[in-house]
Amino acid sequence: MTKSSPTNARAVPEPVTWDARLARRLVTPLVDTPVTPNHLTTLRLLIGVAGAYYLSLGAFWLCTLGALLIALSNFVDHTDGELARISGKSSKIGHFYDLASDALVTVLLFLGLGFYVGVHHPSLIVPAEWLGGIAGVAVALIFFLRMRIESMAGKDGTKQASMAGFETEDVLYLLPVVTLLNGMTPFLLAAAIGAPLFAAWVAVDYQRVVRRMSKRIGPGKDTDGNDYQTAR
Repeated sequence: MTKSSPTNARAVPEPVTWDARLARRLVTPLVDTPVTPNHLTTLRLLIGVAGAYYLSLGAFWLCTLGALLIALSNFVDHTDGELARISGKSSKIGHFYDLASDALVTVLLFLGLGFYVGVHHPSLIVPAEWLGGIAGVAVALIFFLRMRIESMAGKDGTKQASMAGFETEDVLYLLPVVTLLNGMTPFLLAAAIGAPLFAAWVAVDYQRVVRRMSKRIGPGKDTDGNDYQTAR
């Protein structure tokens, strides 16, 4: 379900990051149209799945195309949240759909990288497909735990670090450059090591939030908050 409220786009604070600012300008003409944030989430999902597929094929130029699609998908990921903010269209289902799409695209990205590296480096000590799977599972766990943290502590509990208008996830915009420089193997190795470590850190943070919320509210009460797409 989607609910609408008469929100003036200019009354909404300007996004912090550069890509979100550009996304807002692009979706502003869509405020009074039938287009909803869920439509844009679906577009992001389709582009991301296509990108992961082309990454997995093993051919250099197809991998480059896949990397470009992943970068585009990462940008389109900002459009649904911005449209939700400036139009007042929001839903818990839409927010969950957005998070699920983010997780699926990222998991498929690393699986695709694993297959690509496996074609070119079949003699790695740990098969590249396994490395992609390890990174993918870790990312899925990260998204799940962050979703749980958000439901208990709100958006501020999962806010990404940002600097000079860029967020951590903006590293995906460099994926086409990494591909052109033939750096997919070290990128995959770094992801296979870094993603599980970050997942462990998020798990510790999740336990911290659970303990804090347990002290704040009595037992038996629901700690879930409102997961609205506008909160992105």
